[in-house]
Amino acid sequence: MKFENLSDLRVLVEAARGGSLTAAARALEVTPAAASAMLKRLEAQVGVRLFERSTRALRLTEQGATLLGYAERALDLLDEGAGLAQSDAGALRGTVRVSAPADLSRVLLPCIDRFLERHPGVHVALSASDRLQDVRRDAVDLALRYGGPALPDSQLVARPLRTTRRVACAAPDYLARHGTPQHPADLAAHRCIGMLIAGRRETHWTFERERGGDGGRAPGPAETATVAVRSDRSVDDGALAHAWALAGGGIVYKSQLDVQASLESGRLVALLPGWLGQAYTVYAVLPSQRFVPARVRGLVEHLAQAWKG
Repeated sequence: MKFENLSDLRVLVEAARGGSLTAAARALEVTPAAASAMLKRLEAQVGVRLFERSTRALRLTEQGATLLGYAERALDLLDEGAGLAQSDAGALRGTVRVSAPADLSRVLLPCIDRFLERHPGVHVALSASDRLQDVRRDAVDLALRYGGPALPDSQLVARPLRTTRRVACAAPDYLARHGTPQHPADLAAHRCIGMLIAGRRETHWTFERERGGDGGRAPGPAETATVAVRSDRSVDDGALAHAWALAGGGIVYKSQLDVQASLESGRLVALLPGWLGQAYTVYAVLPSQRFVPARVRGLVEHLAQAWKG
């Protein structure tokens, strides 16, 4: 299908963002009547209704939401292309909308700072939340996620950036008052800080270690220990769980990426020597491997290099 007027697509985008044709008209500097005519022309061209209209607001239809995601990215690419054509150096330009868990966002900040120093024409809009955002519906250019690449939408693309492990750790003050666990089973007698993941409280922590060899032979298969932890407090924000542990509130089971600086400074102490926490990967999730703006690809490559090794 050939779109006759790109401004019609811009009406779709601005009406969805502003919630009304009046808002779209204001953003595009046209009259509300002109914006209405452009939307009607677009709906006639694609042959579907893009908005449900009421006297108070517009609501995207399912078909409208589908087209919106593609329209936003197509217009972003065109804007970026125009910027590159106007730039003698071909510098990266435009906004990269990034979503990441709250604790990982803190780790990201120095990486983003270095990226922006190299590419002053780029603006990074970071949404730090442990709520799992819908990459397409929430108009996110890049989502960073822990764990496996759970991608119910086949058009999403996940790139592994770094594999890390969780580590059980606590503040020296807590350990002075309650003792230091030596085996995962000892955690059952300690105060642990629970994490709420997708609205459900995590109740079991898993660790593993290699079994010792016998008579000089190679070590046997890994030994796994899963312990039910007792927690009188839990939180759905990883950064707050970290802060609670720093304050001596209990033992936390967090990504080593998140707690590494606190471990190095001695504000937290890693527990259970010889035992490894759960391994998982940090993924970069993109709405599509097609039509990915150069500024987004550039940031993903920058993060991959920064976390290499």
